[in-house]
Amino acid sequence: MTPEEFFAGSSLGAGAYDRVRALLPACEVRVSGSQVSFRGRRGFAWLWRPDRYLRRPATELALSVGLGRRDPSPRWKQVVHPSPRHWVHHLEVHDPAEIDDEVAAWLREAAERAGVAEVPR
Repeated sequence: MTPEEFFAGSSLGAGAYDRVRALLPACEVRVSGSQVSFRGRRGFAWLWRPDRYLRRPATELALSVGLGRRDPSPRWKQVVHPSPRHWVHHLEVHDPAEIDDEVAAWLREAAERAGVAEVPR
């Protein structure tokens, strides 16, 4: 499946994917039945559809970003700490424009940590 197929019928999903992909052209993209993942040596960001997991999702789309620290921004819907050096931050996305300069900085940080060779500034 391609990202376009995954987000078929979702202009929000397609628009958000295009914005993230433009920020990270050198990373690998993998699509599963549940998410689109952005990878270096490991996954570092995931676009996914909460309606596939939650009964009453607050949004059609979420972006999860793996960082080596807890980011204090109030924009995060949830932050989980699955291992000693890894925090996964969940951001509700209601409009592709929400993938702004602040989100781009988080994505670059996560990509560098995951070993993406070329992360544009």
